Amino acid sequence: MANVTFKNNPVTLVGDEVKVGEKAPNFTALANDLSEVSLKDYEGQVKLISVIPSIDTGVCDAQTRRFNEEAAKLDNVTVLTISMDLPFAQKRWCGANGIENVDTLSDHRDAYFGEAFGVLIKEMRLLTRSVFVVNSDDEVVYAEYVPEATDHPDYDAAIEAAKEAK
Repeated sequence: MANVTFKNNPVTLVGDEVKVGEKAPNFTALANDLSEVSLKDYEGQVKLISVIPSIDTGVCDAQTRRFNEEAAKLDNVTVLTISMDLPFAQKRWCGANGIENVDTLSDHRDAYFGEAFGVLIKEMRLLTRSVFVVNSDDEVVYAEYVPEATDHPDYDAAIEAAKEAK
């Protein structure tokens, strides 16, 4: 299991750590219109999955903006941003910030994504900052569990992995 801290305090992650070379676990989450979405809805596509604790914080804001900018330049790559924020808050934030190139998904209802990918912080019921790239065959080709959840991920490595994935 990945060792993660939040503001330098150790946290417990629920679920199994996802590793490169494994099949990505299926999950369900809610889209901004409250419809249920699963990994299967993105079948045949490369997926860059950006996981954030909350859209309304500085690092999460920057991470979502960065991947939104990069998504416009990536061919055949769908960028998903997943958090525990309510779908309404995600929709409001995206509208206010001109975010149009990523799909924001909410895991607030049952934390299914968080448990499936081993990113659910038990003590806070938030998702820890992480990035996954899943190829068109649903194999994990990149996985980063950011050691300190308030730090930025390695954007360049994730983007490069998404570009190389098929």
